[in-house]
Amino acid sequence: MTLGTPLSPAAIKVMLLGSGELGKEVIIELQRLGVETIAVDRYAGAPAAQVAHRSHVVDMTDAKALRAVVEKEKPHFLVPEIEALATDELVRIEADGLCTVIPTARAAHTTMNRERIRVLAGEELKLPVSPYAFASSLEELQAACDRIGYPNFVKPVMSSSGKGQSKLKSSADVAPAWDKALSAGRVREARVIVEGEIHFDFEITQLTVRAKDGTHFCAPIGHVQKDGDYVESWQPQAMSAKALERSRDIAKKVTDALGGLGIFGVELFVKGDEVWFSEVSPRPHDTGLVTLVSQLQSEFALHARAILGLPVDTAMASPGASAVIYGGVDAKAMTFDGVEEALKVPGSELRLFGKPESFVKRRMGVALARGTDTNEARARAKQAAASVKPKAV
Repeated sequence: MTLGTPLSPAAIKVMLLGSGELGKEVIIELQRLGVETIAVDRYAGAPAAQVAHRSHVVDMTDAKALRAVVEKEKPHFLVPEIEALATDELVRIEADGLCTVIPTARAAHTTMNRERIRVLAGEELKLPVSPYAFASSLEELQAACDRIGYPNFVKPVMSSSGKGQSKLKSSADVAPAWDKALSAGRVREARVIVEGEIHFDFEITQLTVRAKDGTHFCAPIGHVQKDGDYVESWQPQAMSAKALERSRDIAKKVTDALGGLGIFGVELFVKGDEVWFSEVSPRPHDTGLVTLVSQLQSEFALHARAILGLPVDTAMASPGASAVIYGGVDAKAMTFDGVEEALKVPGSELRLFGKPESFVKRRMGVALARGTDTNEARARAKQAAASVKPKAV
């Protein structure tokens, strides 16, 4: 690809749909390559909007509003960074030739819905997955849970970051789980997935890059989740050669089926040499924030390069880790004490995202650290994160 100059007729223009901390890093990488960037989000002052050439506040679940901003800006590439989008309209935008959707409109449409992606993975591709069923009423959910057995997990078919998810230990948990799922789904559709529990040793994110010259894999990322949200990640995650081979085989099959160019975060369960597919995101993954210190090219640089058809390099630079910094309070503005102490931790870095509003469990920053191994990196990242003290203004 021939690159141009931003804010000129020769510019290559990329529009992000969703402009959080992950999108902010993508925009920074695109700007390093002379790309003109447009950030779109549902609220003003989103992290990526603070560094983009232009920004727009749009309800991206509104098909007409979404098309209107695309027609106004005429980007060459449309890059979803979140799942709460009018994906049917993305399909139409792509079909009408308005721009290239990354990785494809079909990929965004499929992966934002747990039913569509589970059917693709479990039934069409025959990948190993946990037992599952779908339900559209409390009665269907009760029957599905009894059939799959307890414990199990109930999730809205359309939600993200753990919203609306419940772990059920007995039939007494079914009705509360149904109510919780309906209150937290991204759409009003009463539809949930029930997943049987898999007794795994650990979870990984297998970052997979579909580039112009083929598929590339990053070293596996281990992570800890609480209530569906990641709180800590590290790279590389130790695992058997057979499990790594199976992880990459699964990742390649599902990303080949989705197609397009860019990075995918493929989530997998691992037990010994066994591997099960869990989910896939066709965009940079929050657990992949660790790659800002662990890889020669972060997941954000890899995404930017792949989108533009440029060469990618997934080599590691150092064992690394990340630890989340939460807001801790509900506040309209924040200050952060302890930054100096955090950066005194050897091999540490900070990313404070600049979100304009804090919530108790909102991710406001991340501490990153390198180490001689992942244990040292994890200890350093957690020490640095604990040093930062968010305060309401």
